[in-house]
Amino acid sequence: MKERVSQKFAELYGEGAILFTSPGRINLIGEHTDYNGGFVFPGAVDKGIVAAIRLNGTDKVRAFALDLNESAEFGLNEEDKPAQSWACYIFGVCREIQKRGGVIGGFDTVFAGDVPLGAGMSSSAALESTFAFALNDLYNLGIEKFELARIGQSTEHNYCGVKCGIMDQFASVHGKAGHLMRLDCRSMEFNYFPFDPTKHGYRLVLVNSCVKHELVGSPYNDRRASCERVAAVLGQEFLRGATMEQLEAIKDQISEEDYLRARYVIGEEQRVLDVCEALEKDDYETVGERMYETHWGMSRDYEVSCEELDFLATVAKECGVTGSRIMGGGFGGCTINLVKEELYDSFIASVTAKFAEKYGHEPKIYPVVISDGSRRL
Repeated sequence: MKERVSQKFAELYGEGAILFTSPGRINLIGEHTDYNGGFVFPGAVDKGIVAAIRLNGTDKVRAFALDLNESAEFGLNEEDKPAQSWACYIFGVCREIQKRGGVIGGFDTVFAGDVPLGAGMSSSAALESTFAFALNDLYNLGIEKFELARIGQSTEHNYCGVKCGIMDQFASVHGKAGHLMRLDCRSMEFNYFPFDPTKHGYRLVLVNSCVKHELVGSPYNDRRASCERVAAVLGQEFLRGATMEQLEAIKDQISEEDYLRARYVIGEEQRVLDVCEALEKDDYETVGERMYETHWGMSRDYEVSCEELDFLATVAKECGVTGSRIMGGGFGGCTINLVKEELYDSFIASVTAKFAEKYGHEPKIYPVVISDGSRRL
């Protein structure tokens, strides 16, 4: 990818570009916890965006998306927002830096990526993080890493129409090879935890069902509202910190649906902490058990799974996979699987064949390795 990007840059704009990269991410555990003030547990992966960038001394950005074979040119004022959706990510990052007092100018860039689209690995966050990190570096702006993540998040909110949380950009910027990051979504404090499956005889692989179910209404908003109602009855801003005992004590004051939603979230907060503790002891079996618990909690209590994802988790269990669960918001997409090295090939063969037989198409398989975050190459 580096060679392709460099070659295209030289062809379009000449020599002298500097290469930057930012990764996509996985989230091992901690799903639907962010808006409840809880913990998430992401890691950066070995797939991401690579961009060749050179300052051009003008007030214009000339950009080329290699994978789409499309170009865009735009200024740096609010009214210069480009028509192409991919270019809005770059434009938005420039604008958000300027809003924070960063003085930047025009540049030429070519970029490409190998983050699988539709796999829930946050290619958009990788794109934003690449340009936020690069412009901070090239213009010596001195912006701290967490603020670079916020720049990416604000870009989504203000220029791309997506009201996302901070996790994706945070993981892309702060990634560290051989480590996952526990981010406290209430205080925004974070810690690194060692996670090196290969060293302990495991592999991490995503199995993409390649299905996405469109649900009528607003399933995310409905679930968030359930959590907020239970938190209000408990006299709290968030469900964070609530116990199962507290939930049981108010069971007759809330609906059955709200009870189930809260039961999942309170359990998920504890599962993140359990996984952190297990990793400090290199106890990957407990990590796997908690992954399965998360899957079935999301399926039965939070009701954000679908038949295909439940099938993938069931096949994983039958194949002896240590841990498997839905990754992401649900209703389709991937499972993330922690697989013993000696079972890996047989699991992939089995899950591919069984899924194809039942659903008429093969799932996509994405092995991932936990890697470093945004950097100059």
